[in-house]
Amino acid sequence: MDIAIIAYDRISPFMLSTPLAVFGEPYLKGGHRTFVCGSGEVFLATGGLRIEAAHPLTAARDADIVILPGWRNPEEPVSTDIIEELRIAHDRGAIVVGLCLGAFALAEAGLLDARRATTHWARVDEFARRFPAVRLDPAAIFVDEGQVVTSAGIAAGLDCCLHLLARISGAEEANRIARHLVVAPQRGEGQPQLIDRPAPATSAERRIADALEKLWAEPQENPSLDALAKDIGMSRRSLTRHIRQRTGGSLGGWLKRARIARAQEIFLKGVKGLDRIALQSGFPDAQSLRAAFRSELGLTPTQWLARQHRG
Repeated sequence: MDIAIIAYDRISPFMLSTPLAVFGEPYLKGGHRTFVCGSGEVFLATGGLRIEAAHPLTAARDADIVILPGWRNPEEPVSTDIIEELRIAHDRGAIVVGLCLGAFALAEAGLLDARRATTHWARVDEFARRFPAVRLDPAAIFVDEGQVVTSAGIAAGLDCCLHLLARISGAEEANRIARHLVVAPQRGEGQPQLIDRPAPATSAERRIADALEKLWAEPQENPSLDALAKDIGMSRRSLTRHIRQRTGGSLGGWLKRARIARAQEIFLKGVKGLDRIALQSGFPDAQSLRAAFRSELGLTPTQWLARQHRG
């Protein structure tokens, strides 16, 4: 596949390097051709860097996947030439991707109307106000609508690109690249951005953070709210409030997402048997596993796994 990455003046070097890290490394087995294109040969990136693009913006018309890594300022309209190339790419059937604030460009191009999408948590209110026709999911780290894909802020672009790599080259290849990048295997799109996650300031807040991270790592555990509150040393009411501040939801919601994440990891390892996978990931049975996938991802486990292998 040909993968075009669109560059522009004042682009973030990190955002530009995100798709390059996943699709452009020499150890990629898929044989994909990845290139950077833009409306000018030289770009001034943030941090004082100068970047040369070897391909014009119109080269994106030869690509199977067109990626816009962010945008320099959501209050500034996206360049009309970029908007045009995104529309052309979509009209001819290419996969169009907006990482982070790149979702604003896809929305301006009209590619997200009546579709689910996400963007950086700090800009979701502005996005919702400007693009009411888009079904914004402010919590998701990325949203795959088939031909159109958007991601949450900054590092979530890695998760999104690994997900795309799994689509076109298979989950095994995506996990191999994740290991090369020394990052965790791809997080599922249903996992949250954790909008209100303040850094622990007090000893009690640190204990809550440690407890939540332990539950994420060991989702088979099933502590009651009362038991967890007693272990941490605070009231049930205070614990509930702190958990909501840190996760955007309840303890039960956090546990369900942790268990889904564990189940996804087990699926990608090739383990068979829904009942077996359910027990290993903390669900009481296969029926509970299916219900959790449907409620969080809108897919059955089988449908989710099939997505990881589709091209």
